[in-house]
Amino acid sequence: MRFEDLRLVEPLLRAVRTERYVHPTPIQADAIPLILAGRDVLGCAQTGTGKTAAFALPILQQLSKRSAEAKAPAGRIRVLVLCPTRELAQQIFESFRTYGRHTNVRQAVIFGGVNQNPQVRALRAGVDVLIATPGRLLDLMGQGLVSIKSTEVLVLDEADRMLDMGFLPDLRRILTDVPRKRQTLLFSATMPAPIRKLAGDILHDAVPVQVSRVSSPAPSVSHSVYHVEKVDKPGLLAHLLTQTSYTRALVFSRTKHGADKVVKKLVKAGVPAAALHGNKSQGARTRALAEFKSGKTPVLIATDIAARGLDVEDISHVINYDLTPEPETYVHRIGRTGRAGASGIAISFCTSEQHADLRAIERLIREPLQRETDPLGNGDSPPPPRPVPPRDTQPRTPRSRPTRSSSRRSRRRRPSAVSAAS
Repeated sequence: MRFEDLRLVEPLLRAVRTERYVHPTPIQADAIPLILAGRDVLGCAQTGTGKTAAFALPILQQLSKRSAEAKAPAGRIRVLVLCPTRELAQQIFESFRTYGRHTNVRQAVIFGGVNQNPQVRALRAGVDVLIATPGRLLDLMGQGLVSIKSTEVLVLDEADRMLDMGFLPDLRRILTDVPRKRQTLLFSATMPAPIRKLAGDILHDAVPVQVSRVSSPAPSVSHSVYHVEKVDKPGLLAHLLTQTSYTRALVFSRTKHGADKVVKKLVKAGVPAAALHGNKSQGARTRALAEFKSGKTPVLIATDIAARGLDVEDISHVINYDLTPEPETYVHRIGRTGRAGASGIAISFCTSEQHADLRAIERLIREPLQRETDPLGNGDSPPPPRPVPPRDTQPRTPRSRPTRSSSRRSRRRRPSAVSAAS
């Protein structure tokens, strides 16, 4: 299939050709016709599969067909896109601007951490598509500077991440202000129970679109692990980054303070690096990301704020400096490499206390991580991997439940709290 087969209008096709897009990704091929038809969509696809274009292109087409007289008045918007982080909001805004360069659709982005005055001026100039983080949107709504009461399309991008970051109360407040009669699009990399419940509450007769198994990594990424203790991590990281050929390396740290410490040690070792985390000012975060994209600073040390929505080309290596205890977070992290079919390398550091976390990751991705020997000679030989069934053949082991009679017997044998205390 080609983009011309999706019935997109010529201004959008021109923008797509400029970006050298020829064939839509599976999520785009499935979602774009549904959105153009006005259907609610529940989209689930692994990170890096082109979800932004999957909703941006049909939305731009819908809006570009409206007459100039139907443009939204100042302070009122037609399309609201909610996302969890400033970086993702800025990235979605740039995508709308890129794809809509030949249309008359106006877009703006608002997020916290910066002066609101430029954002307010953009809203007063008139906006068709507003990309926002929930906190700043509620702030400006409270000031009477933006209204979402005439919103025609609501998009929730990276919905599971918004729930992880505690945005559910904010989302509920926002949902009370948007019209009940609207088109709603919800995109998420995973579909845990809270997301399914949220989808059931806000979507109407939604069409599910899932293009790959939930939480499956890109098949073009190779996975390896070094068994190394915490004290030896800085030396190993510096060695790998000085002895390995890479285009850009994204290194994940568990904490903000830890990210800053890693940057200092790498710079001392002669490796250009910068940090990206929530304690940085928006200016510092923007600068670090821009220098990473340009290659001026080819190593970026980030917390999980960068695990979603960071769209940087040619990230050849993702390094889990601190292995995550959440297997799905591992998939989101390494999703920054191996995008759009390109090859990538995912390296993890695992301490002796994290063997259980490693096994959980291997169970989720259904393949063992290649054990590597520390080139600096620290620690013992890595333990061999436990057998993991290959992908798509993982048997589901049913949970064993005690029979009713055995359950009753066990309850009868358990002493009560009163008798135990006496």
